[in-house]
Amino acid sequence: MPATLPTDVADPVNARILAVSEDRIAGFLVEPFAEIARLSELPLHTVVERLRGMLESGVIRRIRQTMMATNLAPGALVAWQVPAERLDEGFDYLAQEDPFSGHVVVRSTDAETPGSVYRLWTTLKVPQSFSMQRHCELLASRIGAGAFRIMPAKRLFALGVGHVRRRGMEPGSKTDEPGQVMDTNVVELSALEWRVLGPLKREFEPDELRAEPWRARADEAGVPYEQFLEVARGLAARGVVGRFSTFLEHVKPSATGARVTRYNALFHWRVPAGREIEAGREVGRHHILTHAYWREGGPEFAHVNIMAVAHGTEKPLVLAHKAAIDEHLASVGIPVSYTNVFWGGRSEIKPSEILPQAYEAWCRRIGVDPASMRDR
Repeated sequence: MPATLPTDVADPVNARILAVSEDRIAGFLVEPFAEIARLSELPLHTVVERLRGMLESGVIRRIRQTMMATNLAPGALVAWQVPAERLDEGFDYLAQEDPFSGHVVVRSTDAETPGSVYRLWTTLKVPQSFSMQRHCELLASRIGAGAFRIMPAKRLFALGVGHVRRRGMEPGSKTDEPGQVMDTNVVELSALEWRVLGPLKREFEPDELRAEPWRARADEAGVPYEQFLEVARGLAARGVVGRFSTFLEHVKPSATGARVTRYNALFHWRVPAGREIEAGREVGRHHILTHAYWREGGPEFAHVNIMAVAHGTEKPLVLAHKAAIDEHLASVGIPVSYTNVFWGGRSEIKPSEILPQAYEAWCRRIGVDPASMRDR
């Protein structure tokens, strides 16, 4: 790769690639890099060398076939009440020692509000047959959390990460139709499907970016190439395969000091019981959101039931997007009796492990009997 090859997201060629590769390659494809090249109208070798350069420089933090993890393992958003003096220690433990905690974020509010004492937030997936409650109790004892709130997603309404395409987006930009409703039912897989899924979801190293990227993964799974593709297509047909995606390092500055985004906001709304799906679809149609879901915040969070995540480079602009969503909810007759914004600070983002055998291995590594962590 030439030393002068641009790796910044602002480079026109890189931006063109990322506008496709972040969230436009849905499902499983035999040749995902060729599809990125086709949609970005660039030669395959250009796409591969630019993605490789951005991955090696840290501008892209990972490239992988995503899974609809909510359909493969029980999941939740967890808020932790941790003493201030142990906040960084707790963050480090969850980010570094718990492979089942995904996004780990220190959050704050602009004023003291319901739930503002819950500063540490994580997404969590606990592999099938294991107990989320027991897992959280174990983590709480390790990080010194005095309380925690588990908030499973009852429905999803938006799921996308196109940070490049969201730059310059006007507040209120939305789809013509309400957002799609996605369920969170857990799907049972066969031994062969789990065997293929492990290599299928593993993130790519720079030298793996090439044509026929799944051939080596089939060898890793120990199954013939055509069978690997058949199983992967079957997983996609069952709705457990998400996007093939590049993930930008949007939290930390790049080597040049540039940031993809500065502000990470978790929006909360309380809407009338029985109107959660309707409200979630109206929220989920807004383009600025990377995630939107129905979660029950309980008394700790003033009984909010719709949550969404947005990113932006300027705080006033993020708030303008929030105001536009509020105005839209009012315009369609959905009353909001309480709303709040939790701002993200220190963050670490990684995929949550979902393989049952990985959970058993983790338990043994930390000196815990896996049987004691099973859901009974």
